[in-house]
Amino acid sequence: MTEQNTTAAAPAADAAPTADAAPAAGSAMVAVPAPEPGPAPEPGPAPEAGPAPEPVPAAPKDRRKLFAALRWTAAVLVFAAVGAGTAYGVVQPERTEIPGLSTRPDGRWTYPDLAKPELPAGAPLPGATDNPDRTHYAALSSLLLPAPQGARPDDSVTADKDGKVAPDAFLEEYAPDDRPKLKESFEYEGLRQITGRSWTMPDGTRTRVYLLRFHSSSFVDTFLGCGTNTRLTGADSLSVDLVWSRAKAEQSSTAGTAAATLDSGDTSVYEEPEPSGDEQVRIGCLQAGDVQGVVIQSRKGGTPAVPFHQTVILQGQLLS
Repeated sequence: MTEQNTTAAAPAADAAPTADAAPAAGSAMVAVPAPEPGPAPEPGPAPEAGPAPEPVPAAPKDRRKLFAALRWTAAVLVFAAVGAGTAYGVVQPERTEIPGLSTRPDGRWTYPDLAKPELPAGAPLPGATDNPDRTHYAALSSLLLPAPQGARPDDSVTADKDGKVAPDAFLEEYAPDDRPKLKESFEYEGLRQITGRSWTMPDGTRTRVYLLRFHSSSFVDTFLGCGTNTRLTGADSLSVDLVWSRAKAEQSSTAGTAAATLDSGDTSVYEEPEPSGDEQVRIGCLQAGDVQGVVIQSRKGGTPAVPFHQTVILQGQLLS
């Protein structure tokens, strides 16, 4: 800093004083002969400017501005991370929230970011205090779980362009002898609409997700399509999924996100016991207010439990 300032001030010290310059106050006066009057000298050229000073490091004030900007940037990144973490928690729950999970890789699928659908103006959420029946006012198709990454759509679910599924098409998931009784219950127990979606994963796991809307939650209680007596196409018997049941029982008395996730809605999970048929079948049933959700997965050689439990949990979160 001392060398730079000396160089910058040198040209000013060598510059000749102008004719109008006055002696500084308090300086000694020396008598000199007065010069003879002559022509006024022409003004000489202005002294050339010296070399430009090298850049000086930013002052402390500039550094304070820089640090403030960095702090704001860090804050934005933290908020962005929190938002992303919230979405990640819905799409890929912590391993402790899915029964039977231990360490990675655990077989979970990667779903797109999930978001609750928009409601009509003034309509309450299913869990609102002014909605005791937990009625869903969003479009039923908007409550369907989307397919995960790597899935390819298939024709397992026959739906129209609006995603609506005819009752007879839905009943094809059940054993032929059980379909007439189920269809009769639909006609007398207030079924309003069915919507569905299906996909197949690279490992051959086929997933079908159905949502059945009834006139009220009391009609959902009469749904006959879930239970140990249920017979599905390709599975003559079902047993309770003990891994799911044990995890739910252990977490029901634990306050926290995991317990709330497993207990969202009235959820029951069943599996085809070994030895299974050509494909092992699993079914999860979720009662949420006026909507009954049904998740069915099947695969030759056995259906993985982890992605099935994950799918049931995520569909339950969209309905909660």
